[in-house]
Amino acid sequence: MVCISSERPGRYNFAAGPAMLPAEVLAQIREELPDWQGSALSILEQPFTGAAFKQLMAETEQQLRALLAIPPNYRVLFLQGGASAQFGLLPLNLLRAGQCADYLDSGHWARKAIAEARRHAPVNIVASGAAEAFSALPPFERWQLAPDAGYCHITSNETGNGLQVHDFPDLAVPLVADMTSDFLTRPVPVERFGLIYASAQKNLGVAGLCLVIIRDDLLRAPPRGLPAAFSYAVQAEQDSRFNTPPTFALYVAGLMLRWIARRGGLAAMATAARERSRRLYRRIDTSEFYRCPQQPADRSTINVCFQLADARLLETFLARAADDGLLNLRGHGAIGGVRASLYNAMPLAGVERLTAFMNDFERLHG
Repeated sequence: MVCISSERPGRYNFAAGPAMLPAEVLAQIREELPDWQGSALSILEQPFTGAAFKQLMAETEQQLRALLAIPPNYRVLFLQGGASAQFGLLPLNLLRAGQCADYLDSGHWARKAIAEARRHAPVNIVASGAAEAFSALPPFERWQLAPDAGYCHITSNETGNGLQVHDFPDLAVPLVADMTSDFLTRPVPVERFGLIYASAQKNLGVAGLCLVIIRDDLLRAPPRGLPAAFSYAVQAEQDSRFNTPPTFALYVAGLMLRWIARRGGLAAMATAARERSRRLYRRIDTSEFYRCPQQPADRSTINVCFQLADARLLETFLARAADDGLLNLRGHGAIGGVRASLYNAMPLAGVERLTAFMNDFERLHG
């Protein structure tokens, strides 16, 4: 393996996804791409039914289980597509006849999940942050859970709104979480969840792969009308090989899992995330030139969203930042402003460069 610094001098990618990859992971991909494990074939050409690729899948699952301390009564599925596909597949796979689904309305992506779930089942909104313009998360004490709910869905981190659930409730019904943007950035109590799902393109590699961690008792025969490839039970029975899995994305996920483990695991990732976001929020909060409307207790350590007090300067800010090697800082299209996504691969040096740029920009335009 070619081992070089995780920092690529001169530029930092703050994109919400597909996100920044560590330079050493990119170097390993480049080195192995023409000939994977001496097979004389690229990883792109490996048959998913072959012994070598089956071994790769098994090792990747074991690495994930070790990092997250996944209990033995949970299955890990490697599925095609992103988290958005699961928005509709969750009610189809998890609900029994007569059940509804509980959802926490926490921001843009929760609303997308709610809209899709409503196409397939009754939805109960347990609480909403809309009245506060999604500047805070509704506290658990305000949740109104439905007695006939088959599961309760949360979005653990809102990439567009800059909010993050920091404590997870222990519910009587299965707790389901879209963890796409903060997956593997911190330890989580997996045993409190019935199902966790996450797209890979934030902290686990490249687009095309969605991981689903599901408790055994929630694996049910697919209902009439649900294609077998979209059944969690069928995919679990077939070890995620009912159809061709996203082979390259799965290979990159394995590299990313090893990269995380080498750097101290999820506890180290959480410490780094807190420090990166702390420095950036401190820069925002000590200025009247920048402002972050999210309440400090609910702020995301992964997606820092903020505004310029003079919105007319936004395009200039983004253009000058790009010239300085600070890329993809534009906020979500539905929300606007600035968004700095601080996924695991982002070094502290990237945040230091950003805050230094913000200092200079304020001096010029403040």
